[in-house]
Amino acid sequence: MGRQSMLFQLLFSCILFSGVSAEIGSPVAIRIACGSTESSTSPDGKLWLKDTGYSGGKTAIIKTRNVLAPQTSTARYFEMSDGPENCYNITTQNGHYHLRFFFAFGSADNSDLEPQFDVSLEGTLVFSLITGWGGSRGLSYPEALLYVEDGAVTACFHSSGHGNPSISSFEISQIDEQAYAPGSSWSHHVVLKVVKRVSCSEKNLRGYESRAGASVWGGDRFWDSDLGLDKGPTDSLTTTERINNTSVAPNFYPESIYQSASITSTGASVSYNIQIEPNQNYSLWFHFAEISSGIAAKEQRVFDILVNSQLIFPDVDIIGLAGAKFTALVLNKTVFVEGKTLVITFRPVQGSILVNAFEVYQLVRMEYTTDPKEVWALQALKNSLALPPRVGWNGDPCVPQEHPWNGINCGFHFDKGGWFIDGLDLDNQGLKGHIAKDISYLTNLQSINISGNSLYGQIPPEFGNLTNLVVLDLAYNALNGSIPETFGNLPRLKKLYLNGNRLSGAVPGILLAGPMHGASFNFSDNPGLCGIPGVRSCGFVLASGAKVGIAFGAFIFAMVAVTCGFCLWKRRQNIARSQRITTTRSAAYAKSRTQFTKDLQLARMHDLGSPYRERDPYREDEPI
Repeated sequence: MGRQSMLFQLLFSCILFSGVSAEIGSPVAIRIACGSTESSTSPDGKLWLKDTGYSGGKTAIIKTRNVLAPQTSTARYFEMSDGPENCYNITTQNGHYHLRFFFAFGSADNSDLEPQFDVSLEGTLVFSLITGWGGSRGLSYPEALLYVEDGAVTACFHSSGHGNPSISSFEISQIDEQAYAPGSSWSHHVVLKVVKRVSCSEKNLRGYESRAGASVWGGDRFWDSDLGLDKGPTDSLTTTERINNTSVAPNFYPESIYQSASITSTGASVSYNIQIEPNQNYSLWFHFAEISSGIAAKEQRVFDILVNSQLIFPDVDIIGLAGAKFTALVLNKTVFVEGKTLVITFRPVQGSILVNAFEVYQLVRMEYTTDPKEVWALQALKNSLALPPRVGWNGDPCVPQEHPWNGINCGFHFDKGGWFIDGLDLDNQGLKGHIAKDISYLTNLQSINISGNSLYGQIPPEFGNLTNLVVLDLAYNALNGSIPETFGNLPRLKKLYLNGNRLSGAVPGILLAGPMHGASFNFSDNPGLCGIPGVRSCGFVLASGAKVGIAFGAFIFAMVAVTCGFCLWKRRQNIARSQRITTTRSAAYAKSRTQFTKDLQLARMHDLGSPYRERDPYREDEPI
């Protein structure tokens, strides 16, 4: 999960729990007015919290009145630009919960056209809103029971391409741990989807338990009337007498459902026809209390209960089983139904038929979820890769199986009982981020294709942890730095495409042998990359630390050489200057000294009458 989503969830959780009763022993109750910018209180005194700050979707005004929160008139809707799946993640304590939604639409969100979409709870597809849901209370106000074991209720809305999913309210009510699951080992692994909850009697119209003063541990269930059901002729019977054994653990039924009933004439049967999904398991709950003044003892009213002509409860004697008149009796049975119609038949054995209420739940087996470690890794990648909102990536990546994440391939661990990620296919998606090292937690990955985007930064060495990787395509991005040596830790790697990036340095030697073993590697169009066979060799390649040391040493040597050269040149200049001065002085002294010596010698020869004096050629008497 991304940082923004995490911050929102923490903030939202604090806001939500401000509306939860702090009374010890009280159940958790969270009510959200979707799309509302302000929290409000409904006429029955319930606090409805705003959902402002939710990271996705938009708000719109709806025309349909919300009978649960008439003070609100908003909805949150999700366009395709928001992604194919959008989720509410509501932090709460672990436990058993009753969930109810109100779906509505308007002009701004859907141009007054009924959208079609799916709703998943805890990764399991539970509701499908198909054509006509807007005119059905059961479809526009769907309910379900489930267990929360990871500290949050997750509800996701999946687009089908027919309009924008739109939700007006979301209720979460805690119920007893054993409610609707007495001694059932499967209870924590199924969602009970409400199909019908009927309080019989044409005089007892629909209503919510909270408005009848029922226990808060009941989850504020909605009870419809059997008016309009295909059941045959019946009369209505009511009483004001108190009913025993009603609001008791674990189901805390309201007394009012036992104070009215549909009754037939003596010897007549009654059947209820209910449309269902075929080939599913259904949990049936029947409620009885003898309230007729004409019946005072056991064996005066006896009947059989059949489902699709199969006898499931023979010889039901209300007083005999309950122990007394005006005492509640509850019978439960789970059946498998192949067809699209569930027919509940009450067949008389003695006297007439009396039915107070009944419930029908579809058992939806919960999906195995994806390894939480891998979900968190994908959320980290979602942020680092800067996935555009249209891609989605909300909820669980592999479930519901009808709505996997875009660009995700899933596999199933039969031994561990869970989903894992074995492929990423995000080529040409306009990604402009970087590859987070958290990708190393996706240890089951066999194929990665993130080519044709604008990813920058270095290739994380953590890729070396993906030992199941067979295909890695990072071509045509803007990745820089060197190719990690850890790629040598990928024994199954057969296709490696790093061409068209800005990588530099030497190709790890262990990768060069790949093509010799049938692998296909491409390192071209990386100007700074060397060691590519037939393209460019690296020569003597030094480690980066050695390169830095050599460069620093060369700089120091150059500085010393320049300094020494300058000093030598200066010394030579000084010597030359001295020589010029000395030569000039010596030459003048030598000239004067030579002339002086010559004059002195001539003077001496003249004075001494030297025979070697110069002869006068014009004197004949001079001896030669």
